[in-house]
Amino acid sequence: MTTYRVAQVAAAGGPFEIREREVPQPGPGHVRVAVEACGICHSDALFVDAAVPGIRFPLVPGHEIAGRIEALGEGASDMGWQAGDRVAVGWFGGSCGHCTPCRQGDFVVCDNLKVPGWAYDGGFAESVIAPVDALARIPDAVAATDAAPMACAGVTTYNGLRRSSARPGDLVAVLGIGGLGHLAVKYAAAMGFETVAIARGADKADFAKQLGAHHYLDSTADTSVADALQSLGGAKVVLATAANSAAMTATVEGLTHRGELVVIGAAPEPLGVSPVPLLMRGLVVRGHPSGTAQDVQDTMAFSALHGIRPMIESVPLSGVAEAYGKMLSGAARFRMVLTTG
Repeated sequence: MTTYRVAQVAAAGGPFEIREREVPQPGPGHVRVAVEACGICHSDALFVDAAVPGIRFPLVPGHEIAGRIEALGEGASDMGWQAGDRVAVGWFGGSCGHCTPCRQGDFVVCDNLKVPGWAYDGGFAESVIAPVDALARIPDAVAATDAAPMACAGVTTYNGLRRSSARPGDLVAVLGIGGLGHLAVKYAAAMGFETVAIARGADKADFAKQLGAHHYLDSTADTSVADALQSLGGAKVVLATAANSAAMTATVEGLTHRGELVVIGAAPEPLGVSPVPLLMRGLVVRGHPSGTAQDVQDTMAFSALHGIRPMIESVPLSGVAEAYGKMLSGAARFRMVLTTG
């Protein structure tokens, strides 16, 4: 292959166009990955619309990448990688290694985090160059179309739960059961938490139970979400996957003492949390970023062990505009995944 296809946007907010490019060679410490699948994440819109600094056009988005290594740059083989290895690359697309967070070993909050589709061309393509510290091994049992969303949606929810203060048997609530939340409910149940799913409408109750939830709360019901959580004993953790600040705020008084609201849904509006319940009950509100390549690998291993897979709709790369539009409009119920096969 001397050329490969990419789905790019030429200017902020512009339409997707399929273009041919010359196949690049990976530099030192990098590999070239033949992309087999790439999930479409809502945060891709931040880059397409140039809503964050440092965006360069033409832009190739995509940070939920799964494929196989097809070429290695200098030193990559010394780090344990070989051509043919199945790998995923997620939101964590590499770190600088020299900023204060990196020097403290906290690579996922690197000051110069290399997010694919922002720092370098992403996975809406047949090929991508990535640094070796971004690579996570895909288990044999996990298909590329399932591995791709786990590199962002999966690791964010899995890691958010396992790094929370909750322990098996605790009441844990998941706010929102969409692209991230449906995975979070599955992970919470598999981790041994008494799992509550929270969403809008009574019609989602059966689906929540199918995912593994022990309880379902309709946020549009007459009883407030906070009161409903307290009637169950109070939540040790609320994992907020829905990008809705008002809905997040409504859960805070449903936490038990020293409970925590873990925010992973990127909502632009501020939270309306009163300091009083935080002080009186020792509550915690914190954001949780995605996870390193090792965290992605851990997520996929746990998923393989427990039979957890994302609910996806796959579309060929040529259908990127329609797939991206479905994600933006909310018509995609769970995860849209581009494929190159």
